[in-house]
Amino acid sequence: MMQFTETPPQPLHQIVTTPPFSPNLPIMNKNQTHRTRPWPGFPTSSKLTNFGDANCMEQLLVHCANAIETNDATLAQQILWVLNNIAPPDGDSNQRLACAFLRALIARAARSGSLKLLAAMNAAQANLAIHTHKFSVIELAGFIDLTPWHRFGFTAANSVILEAVEGYSVIHIVDLSLTHCMQIPTLVDAIASRQDGLTTPPLLKLTVAGTTEDVPPMLDLSYEELGSKLVNFARSRNIILEFRVIPSSYTDGFANLIEQLRVQNLVYPESGHEALVINCHMMLHYIPEETFQNFEPCSSSSTSITTSSSSLRSMFLKAVRGLDPTVVVVVDEDADLTSNDLVGRLRSAFNYLWIPYDTIDTFLPRGSKQRQWYEADMCWKIENVIAYEGFQRVERLEPKCRWVQRMRSAGFRSVSFGVEAVNEVKAMLDEHAAGWGLKREEEDLVLTWKGHNVVFATAWMLA
Repeated sequence: MMQFTETPPQPLHQIVTTPPFSPNLPIMNKNQTHRTRPWPGFPTSSKLTNFGDANCMEQLLVHCANAIETNDATLAQQILWVLNNIAPPDGDSNQRLACAFLRALIARAARSGSLKLLAAMNAAQANLAIHTHKFSVIELAGFIDLTPWHRFGFTAANSVILEAVEGYSVIHIVDLSLTHCMQIPTLVDAIASRQDGLTTPPLLKLTVAGTTEDVPPMLDLSYEELGSKLVNFARSRNIILEFRVIPSSYTDGFANLIEQLRVQNLVYPESGHEALVINCHMMLHYIPEETFQNFEPCSSSSTSITTSSSSLRSMFLKAVRGLDPTVVVVVDEDADLTSNDLVGRLRSAFNYLWIPYDTIDTFLPRGSKQRQWYEADMCWKIENVIAYEGFQRVERLEPKCRWVQRMRSAGFRSVSFGVEAVNEVKAMLDEHAAGWGLKREEEDLVLTWKGHNVVFATAWMLA
């Protein structure tokens, strides 16, 4: 635990002739008048035989996306109507997943203005609004404890960090984390538990990037207030913690943060005697980049890499290399959402984001507030991936193999996770549903759900 105490619808050829997606349209039933042929232009693939099947829903979403992109308003409305009937927001995991993509496609069509989906779309949007929750510290800590999604990275990272900083009297952690320092209390606990009472505990410095972007999960307090809570928590464990916020944003690759750290190294050369830890937890993929243009496809037999000189993510990593860090940890979701092609991006997202919808049924009951918060955050992610373009599309996940290429190109060598780290992760997974698993890929660790990659953890030192 965190230590922070504070009945299937009718086949397609039988669908009613009532104008699709009418605001007052009832759910299809066998008493309605049936069509004798499909709508003109509507997909007729033999695979669309079971509307409740995830593959069928994915195909319907793909056809809808294509219709929106080609400005085929009639076809788009027809498919949206079907999806609206077969993917209720309170259905099974596949239906809720499809409903989230339905929301996102409606939002994309409304934002583009290329389709005139009339008042019906506006009515649908009103019913599909996303309300993300602002967590208190205690709420967020408890929320993260529900699933290994973040705890996996916390556990793996803390283990490799503790090993790397052994013997240092000053430990400086730069925490670039999506979860607002929720990893730090467990790390403080681990540092405190290593003291035998005869040695002076190390001074712990914690630096975070104070951003203004609203990316879930969101906190209901400032970083200054959060820092005060962390300092008090560390004191309760007999650890002195210095907390600093540097205004900096992922939109420019945390440029101000990097510069402040560089200046600190120049002004205070004695800081070279402290351990510098760069902890990146599900944050680097928010650095804007059309990354798929810069890389060759991942291959286990090839380490070739093609990068752009203006690659912001690669520039960030090279700047981190210039700080001479003791260890760098990169934890992120193992998926590729970088494509500029909407359909390609939709397929990738659909075939990755079924996982959180599937797992949620194992630990949160229907109707619970935490489940509403969890799925609202997922809907936010899906809408950002599907409805937005340019710098507004910030959810740009890259698979582990690309980050490995980037780190090696920036001058880092991978560090293997030891037996202790593996055992700790396995012990943590034992607290959760049986579908979660762990596998090793070379030096790295990967969290899995029913055999599918979910989150990866990598550790790096200077080459």
